[in-house]
Amino acid sequence: MPELPEVESIARTLRPLVRGQRIRCLHVFHAIAFKPQPAAEIARMVEGRRVQEVFRRGKYLFLRLDRGLVEMHFRFDGQLIWFSSAKELLKKANAGEEGVHVDAAFEFGEGVLGFADPRHFGRVHAWPSEEACEPLRRLGVDAFDPHFTAKLLHERASRSKRPLKEFLLDQTRVAGIGNIYSSEALWRARLNPWQPADSLGRRESARLHKAIVYVLRRALECCQDPPPDFRDPKWWFQGLDSLVRAYQREGLPCRRCRRPIQRVEQGGRSTYFCGHCQK
Repeated sequence: MPELPEVESIARTLRPLVRGQRIRCLHVFHAIAFKPQPAAEIARMVEGRRVQEVFRRGKYLFLRLDRGLVEMHFRFDGQLIWFSSAKELLKKANAGEEGVHVDAAFEFGEGVLGFADPRHFGRVHAWPSEEACEPLRRLGVDAFDPHFTAKLLHERASRSKRPLKEFLLDQTRVAGIGNIYSSEALWRARLNPWQPADSLGRRESARLHKAIVYVLRRALECCQDPPPDFRDPKWWFQGLDSLVRAYQREGLPCRRCRRPIQRVEQGGRSTYFCGHCQK
């Protein structure tokens, strides 16, 4: 499930491949990837446009065009696949056991960028401008933004009565943190996932802020070693096992107190924590 570190790694790897290139054609294999926008509308907006920049906000990936914006969200299983040419794309895309699943593909002068999500949760949209992009407008401060400080975290937490874990997952408050890294940050900060956000003291806010920044930056290092390989459809991020201390470690000993890590459902998602040292 790509969160801020994974999407940032994707953006850094994709940037030199597509920056400065013109989109010659949009290939549509499964129009569901564009819902609720019509595929024909997106094709009209992007074909002939040149990619000026690749950037990330929260868990979204964006292609800034010379006119307009492409927005991508990977949800749970979405990924990018790079093909050397349109010929290779059409040979391999959705071609049975020997092929790879592709929902849509941007054909450039050099290479083709495919967007794929076999479960069809991921989305690709186009907007006439960054100001018109609704998801971008809704996002809170990015967790990698210099404006994301312990003071800002405390101010925003003080206005929310939601449990800390749910507060961290709210992308309108702080953008980029998902289920994995919220669990990890709360474990490192020794904070209970059910503690009301507005009960967070200034010292606790500083501790949580430090944990969030540490976890995300260490995760990005893992995601860049090795960097994404878009040419391999089976590639996925490696090395995160060396970072996690709580996520998906149910029943394993806590690295601090050696009590077993617990897993419970919170807000419809799994929460991993140590019931002994996260009080």
